[in-house]
Amino acid sequence: MMKKYNKIALILLLLVLGTQGVNAQDVGFSQFYANPLYLNPAFAGSKVAPRISLSYRAQWPGLVSAFTTVSASYDQYINDLHGGIGAIVMTDRQGDHGALSTNMLGAMYSFRFRVYKEIYVNMALQAGLVNCKLDWDVNHLRFPDQIDPENGYINQTSATAPDKTSVLYPDFSAGLMVYGPAWYAGLAAHHLNQPSQGFYSEDRVPMKLSANVGGLINLSEEKRRTSSLGLGTPVVSPNFIYQYQGTFHYFNYGLYLDWMPFLVGLWYRNGIENSDAFIFMVGVQQDYFKVGYSYDVTVSTLANSTAGAHEVTLGILLPVPEAKRKIKAIRCPSF
Repeated sequence: MMKKYNKIALILLLLVLGTQGVNAQDVGFSQFYANPLYLNPAFAGSKVAPRISLSYRAQWPGLVSAFTTVSASYDQYINDLHGGIGAIVMTDRQGDHGALSTNMLGAMYSFRFRVYKEIYVNMALQAGLVNCKLDWDVNHLRFPDQIDPENGYINQTSATAPDKTSVLYPDFSAGLMVYGPAWYAGLAAHHLNQPSQGFYSEDRVPMKLSANVGGLINLSEEKRRTSSLGLGTPVVSPNFIYQYQGTFHYFNYGLYLDWMPFLVGLWYRNGIENSDAFIFMVGVQQDYFKVGYSYDVTVSTLANSTAGAHEVTLGILLPVPEAKRKIKAIRCPSF
């Protein structure tokens, strides 16, 4: 069993290191709308009021080479700019003892305009700086030539350290959101400049394309709001998100039930040829705060080894200033 775990950890580590020209994938969060600026920079200022979003994700904790990611973002609408501004920071640790770490800082501006009656468009640009670091410690890294068929990792590796173990590069993204009173749709393109993140040689980050669409269906005849974060209760929200990066395609199908102050959600994620995970989530939102938890139930071939993924989010939506209360916010899920 331990050999099986080590081999899976090795495969995962080699995939993310990208030292042999393998294209890495971006971190994937399960509570998409609890981390809106990561999904699409056009969400900057979408709630009008100042918003703080915090996310922590522990993916595949059953493996030695687990993935842990922390992100924080802030955004708000600015009248004089006719749009929203935002900033996001994220740190991601992968591999045994966090052998590979990625730190990102991004800032964005989203221009808002009305196209027809209650239909609005947000168009956004994002500029960022990314630093990838490799902790070259052979006690933490695993290589194929270390494997003994009978005894596991006992051999010395012939691998040599790269000339550089830290890479710093600029990163640019863009996004678009179109929304009405009870529906929303968006497109986003990350890594427009396809920067190189290789430690040994040039290794381009493939562009990531995302599309999301969803709506809100009020099941009650009563339309009043129940709190500063409420959209009316009960509300059902069907959603679809498609993401493509490199050779990977992911289709995400989700359904929320928002019954203030509680929210429950179910998502299913799959690739072109295989299933990936079911995602179960619960949340509580009251006044200006919301807390969410989700668990990914892996259904792929790694199901017996990874122990799924845990994700916890915290959101703070400050009061809307009097001068901005007539500005239409995007009505979409909070988790």
